[in-house]
Amino acid sequence: MAVKTASVLAFERKLANSDALLHAGKWENRDKNESWQPVSIQGKSVRGTISNRMKIKVKEGEKKHDPAKLDAEIDVPNLQTVDVAALPFDADTLRVSFSLRVLGNLSQPSACNNQDYQNALATVIDGYAQEHGFRELAARYAANLANGRFLWRNRVGAEAVAVRVRQMQGGKETRVWTFDGLGFDLRNFAAPTAELKSLAEVIASGLSGSTFVLLEVEGFVRLGAGQEVFPSQELILDKSSSKSKTLYQVSGVAAMHSQKIGNALRTIDTWHPAAEEIGPIAVEPYGSVTNRGKAYRQPGDKMDFYSIFDAWMVNNKVPPVEQQHYVMAVLIRGGVFGKGE
Repeated sequence: MAVKTASVLAFERKLANSDALLHAGKWENRDKNESWQPVSIQGKSVRGTISNRMKIKVKEGEKKHDPAKLDAEIDVPNLQTVDVAALPFDADTLRVSFSLRVLGNLSQPSACNNQDYQNALATVIDGYAQEHGFRELAARYAANLANGRFLWRNRVGAEAVAVRVRQMQGGKETRVWTFDGLGFDLRNFAAPTAELKSLAEVIASGLSGSTFVLLEVEGFVRLGAGQEVFPSQELILDKSSSKSKTLYQVSGVAAMHSQKIGNALRTIDTWHPAAEEIGPIAVEPYGSVTNRGKAYRQPGDKMDFYSIFDAWMVNNKVPPVEQQHYVMAVLIRGGVFGKGE
């Protein structure tokens, strides 16, 4: 008997990462924790120039441009106050550090108001876990730790990138992995080997719920003394703010939002229709990429999460294996997926 989609359905995220803190130091002191100092955020007032496209209202019948009006617009200095963050001149390396907890019990939603649907959902997820063991997803999450994708703009043009991942239990380090971040291809996910494979196995065990998994991640980026670094930028909804750019900080330390770190970790979707063109995107129900202003999993193409998920759950139409990986990755991402009005 077909089941109806629950009107209330929610999943908590299974990759629970913290904010990331930014510290500065020297490349050769990567193993000396006491040598690293917090990156601070400084204000800067600048007198720039007008460079944006001009919006000049032209009355019908007039010339296309009023030279006097245009000159008056572009001659005015562009005065602004911005936040900036940079390495001190006695440090050439940025350290980005955060913690990551990997949670299991994916087959148990945090909220569901339809027991029959929940039972059917558990059957599907448990069947996937038995067949695939979260191995493919764990390998891709591990790769995004090893390649330093979470460094975002700080990774661009770096001389060297090193990533260290520690497994912690009871406040003690039980295992450590180290990677050369620049040695990985950001567009493709190869089968994991050696150190990457063992890290993927630990993440898979956490997703399966068989073990407690807590990882502490450090990314080291050699940029050069005094170079600018890039914490998260705050979204300021108060239009009266005097700053045109405000950077995120935690207790006086420059930082990156947990949401931005999480977005990098789940940038594993190479199963969307435009994958050959643009490479992996973050796992999202509609494949939305905000900086491109486009959604790559359109409902009209039946490639969005809801179309695939509902066909699988309600109509028992099992999707191709790669789309099964995608559906499970969305559930690991977490969210509210009910069919309520």
